[in-house]
Amino acid sequence: MFQLFSVNKTVDFLRHAMPISIMSMVLVIASFVSLGVQGINWGLDFTGGTVIEMEFSAPVDLNALRATMTADEAEGAVVQNFGSSRDVLVRLPVREDLKSDDQVSAVLAASQSIDAGVVQKRVEFVGPQVGKELAEQGGLAVIVALICILIYVSFRFEWRLAAGSVAALAHDVIVTLGVFSVLQLEFDLTVLAGLLTVVGYSLNDTIVVYDRIRENFLKMRKGTPEEIVNTSITQTMSRTVITTGTTLITVIALFLKGGTMIHGFATALLLGIFVGTYSSIYVASYLAIKLGINREHMLPVEIEKEGADQPSMMP
Repeated sequence: MFQLFSVNKTVDFLRHAMPISIMSMVLVIASFVSLGVQGINWGLDFTGGTVIEMEFSAPVDLNALRATMTADEAEGAVVQNFGSSRDVLVRLPVREDLKSDDQVSAVLAASQSIDAGVVQKRVEFVGPQVGKELAEQGGLAVIVALICILIYVSFRFEWRLAAGSVAALAHDVIVTLGVFSVLQLEFDLTVLAGLLTVVGYSLNDTIVVYDRIRENFLKMRKGTPEEIVNTSITQTMSRTVITTGTTLITVIALFLKGGTMIHGFATALLLGIFVGTYSSIYVASYLAIKLGINREHMLPVEIEKEGADQPSMMP
């Protein structure tokens, strides 16, 4: 198989571990500060609102459609294609001073000014209480996923490696949420799905590195933990580069050409792939070293057989 990194020449990845770890801690702290001060820009899936699906008789220019929605009732409308270029989805935030029917009438009037043959196919209203429950359930889903992963890696790896992998996952989730908070990007259900995908992607990358670290601790009789970890990362780097590169090609295509419906999903994946790739090295592996991982921790526990300490009765 094509190798981007020679296994005969070990790259000293951990040489930069300290400054990058400090950068990660700064990013996590900044993310917490932003989440506490600015919060998250929740989308209509979580805050509630009105969703209107319309079908036009011909492909419609979304910018022109947005320009016609000047009425106060249509303020804050999110306009996007839904399927084909003739199908349009309009999302309206909850307004305490307006009824949902008035908002729908204003949007339909603006649409008819562009295309008299427009057909209103669906109108749905999501109340604020339902949105709040979705936000709580979404956060609970992320927490449950992290707990299940903690249980899994605790059985599969020595506790120092398990702690490093869980810390890396928490780091990836917090930093990704922090970027959405700082930039005030809309956070909807597609972003939540992207966040859960990031958790799985990052864990897979970390487990590949950890499997090689465990294998090399048993194979390499000499060498410090830092040297063994560097060797393991070097040996898996070709796989990491190829996997990450092919994934990025797809995600960038979704980000640029996927449309507004999955723009948040693609944004979360782009952030998560970048953060998750380097956290496998500079958070997960480096933390395991700082916790004192060594060869003795990788050795299987010897089980003393019953009667092994008794003298043989054979002549």
